[in-house]
Order: sequence, then structure tokens, then C-alpha cells
Amino acid sequence: MEKITSSEQFQQLISTDKEVLIKFFADWCPDCTRMNFFIDEIIEEYKEYQWFEINKDEFPEIAEQYQVMGIPSILIFKNGEKLGHLHSANAKTPEQVQEFLAEKL
Repeated sequence: MEKITSSEQFQQLISTDKEVLIKFFADWCPDCTRMNFFIDEIIEEYKEYQWFEINKDEFPEIAEQYQVMGIPSILIFKNGEKLGHLHSANAKTPEQVQEFLAEKL
């Protein structure tokens, strides 16, 4: 998963006409570390989509703009619009993530 390193890169990625999945995380977050144990298999299953991650602490204005209150969160964007938001409380197991993706993609 490629890391987003600038606000400009984020804006460019979410503005494409294909769905882009972005995981919001923080280095200190135990649930984010737990998600890392299973997310690669899910990315492989959904490899036709582009996946990125962004550190919420490095870009608090982006997190605030898209109502990312808890982490990890997975957001789906297309044409600059947020199409889906998997909140941290519902992102603790592979099954929860897969259910969200099956519903939103």
C-alpha cells in the first residue's frame, strides 16, 4: 500500500474516475497495527482497485474534512466524492472490512 505524502497527492488521487481506497491510520494506533496483519489479503482480493494509506496525524485537516474521527478507517473516493466510509469501530476484523467492500464496490 503506497503512502500518501502530500495534500496535493491526496487531492489528485481522490479526483480520478476510478474508485480509490484510502486507509487512515496513525503510528501509535494498536487497531491499525492489527489491521496490518490481515489487510494484505484483502488488498489482493480487491487488487483491481488502487489502495493508499495516509497518516491521520500528519494530515489532520484532511481527516477532519472527511469526518475521520477514529482509526483505522477506510474511505472510498471517486471523482472527488466520498462513496464509502468504514469507521474504526467496524474495521476490527477481516470480515467487517470485506463486508464493507462488498457492499460499497
